[in-house]
Amino acid sequence: MAEVEVLEDEIDLSALSDEELVIQMHDDLYDGLADEIFEGTTILLGRGWGPSKVLDEALVEGMRIVGIDFRDGILFVPEVLLSANAMKAGMGILRPLLAETGALPVGKVVIGTVKGDIHDIGKNLVGMMLEGAGFEVIDLGINTDVEEFLGALDEHKPDILGMSALLTTTMPYMKVVIDTLEAKSLRSEYMVIVGGAPLNLEFAEAIGADAYCRDAAVAAETAKRLIAERRALAA
Repeated sequence: MAEVEVLEDEIDLSALSDEELVIQMHDDLYDGLADEIFEGTTILLGRGWGPSKVLDEALVEGMRIVGIDFRDGILFVPEVLLSANAMKAGMGILRPLLAETGALPVGKVVIGTVKGDIHDIGKNLVGMMLEGAGFEVIDLGINTDVEEFLGALDEHKPDILGMSALLTTTMPYMKVVIDTLEAKSLRSEYMVIVGGAPLNLEFAEAIGADAYCRDAAVAAETAKRLIAERRALAA
């Protein structure tokens, strides 16, 4: 094991070709190595890569691989949190550059844990996976009431509203939010995804959500699918 660690320490990222560096960054994201992702991102930008290209080819693709293995039970929450933290190291460099170029995110998502519920690990992981998939994420935190959701929707004009609950007693509040959107004739403006340990597809359908997401990796995949379907209809 010690020999492997020494060999890994000897990797000089700056000596790798662009293709080799991107593959190495996928591996480093998988292993949750934030310093290496920061360095790799800096190197690619220094070689003339645009921020969108770095984001798509090095970071988003790397997190897509992480998401697949998380979905399939090969990776678990602690490991994915490390990967997401490494992704943030690269995004810290890229985010202001992307803003300068006017590059648009894949889509925009407002997420929050519903009123009465203070659990946030799952929601936080969803937010990280969405960011890793190229979305702009506005996280409203825990114990979010309908007025907070409505205020965020009005302010940020997202494509998707995501709601989380871990308690069976707070699950019905998701319907309160959706019913309020209906009452205000706003429901058609936003796609609604819901998730949390006690939820299932039948519940999501019963409250009028557009999709149920059983975990964070599925949430990112579902969000991309919903965005693509809506844009295809609008085309």
